[in-house]
Amino acid sequence: MSLQIFGTKKCKSTRKAEMFFKERNIDYHFVNIQEKPMSKGELESVMRFVPAEDLVDPESQEYKKQQLQYMKYSPLDKLLESPLLLRTPVVRSKTFATAGYDPEGWKRFLA
Repeated sequence: MSLQIFGTKKCKSTRKAEMFFKERNIDYHFVNIQEKPMSKGELESVMRFVPAEDLVDPESQEYKKQQLQYMKYSPLDKLLESPLLLRTPVVRSKTFATAGYDPEGWKRFLA
């Protein structure tokens, strides 16, 4: 199974996701979104499993900085513009994707 974890090195939830998969001896590839933001194709593949609005983190500093709570916007366009709006970690493979810390969801897909 080819697994990717998208997040930032400072994100506690991303580090916990990495630990989850390490403890189960599951190989993954970590992608730091500060260095390599998700492409449009990558975001669209995640959106097959996660609604676009659920990919945007309303608790992020970037969300508050841009005052998005007061605006109507396209989640895909905003995430392409500002990768730090992404709810991390995003865990994806060919058969599933999740946004945010979701160990129960990961267990279901690994079963």
